[in-house]
Amino acid sequence: MSENLVWVDAFSDGPFTGNPAAVCLLESPAHDDWMQALAAELGLSETAFVQRRGATFALRWFAPGAEVALCGHATLAAAHVLREHGWVGATEPMVFATRSGTLGVTARGALLEMDLPAAEGAPAALPPYAGPASRACARSEHFLVLELADEAAVAAFVPDLAAITRAGPEMVLVTAPGAAAGVDYVLRGFFPQVGIDEDPVTGSAQCVLGPYWSERLGGHDLHVAQLSARGGALRVSVAGDRVRIAGSATTVFSGSIEVP
Repeated sequence: MSENLVWVDAFSDGPFTGNPAAVCLLESPAHDDWMQALAAELGLSETAFVQRRGATFALRWFAPGAEVALCGHATLAAAHVLREHGWVGATEPMVFATRSGTLGVTARGALLEMDLPAAEGAPAALPPYAGPASRACARSEHFLVLELADEAAVAAFVPDLAAITRAGPEMVLVTAPGAAAGVDYVLRGFFPQVGIDEDPVTGSAQCVLGPYWSERLGGHDLHVAQLSARGGALRVSVAGDRVRIAGSATTVFSGSIEVP
């Protein structure tokens, strides 16, 4: 059985920037072991698997080393592919059933906006690998947040990937206020536990960083830059227990995959 497989650069205005994700459109269920093997074979931060279920879509995300509970950039990529392949209309809202509950994606002009659950970051002790530039630490269900002194410290941060892996399952975010005009905060993300040494652009991180910086900066609509080698830009809006994350996406190539 052959299914559509599409390579998408999410949170990008053109190819070879932002965060790449693979999107597999499934006409029928696939085995978990096969989905994990395909994600490992492709080696991208995430591979998304989408299957139509009535008016909604079942969506699952696999990193090279494990299935993950929530992924923002692969959700954006999946919505982009559904529109591009005609599974939904150009302005039709999309609803995804996921391990993190029901997620929505809506077209906002040239951007796609995701509606994701907000996550609270509780104050925590600095871990041993934090480094001298660390000013504060917070822990959510999936992330450990290190607030650094400034944007330059975020750009210069050298992660101890072995120590991060030993410390536990939380994925590590380093963040600081933005230095450039029009950028509210910056971040980098390190997730070696699931096979991602540094994530190019992390949509799901904004579920905790959006509320974190909204409280500190006193604003609900935030412009965000991820300081990875590929780079990426996001728009984040905090509304109670929800976070809206907007960005654009670009198809790099598409083809088909044989599913046993």
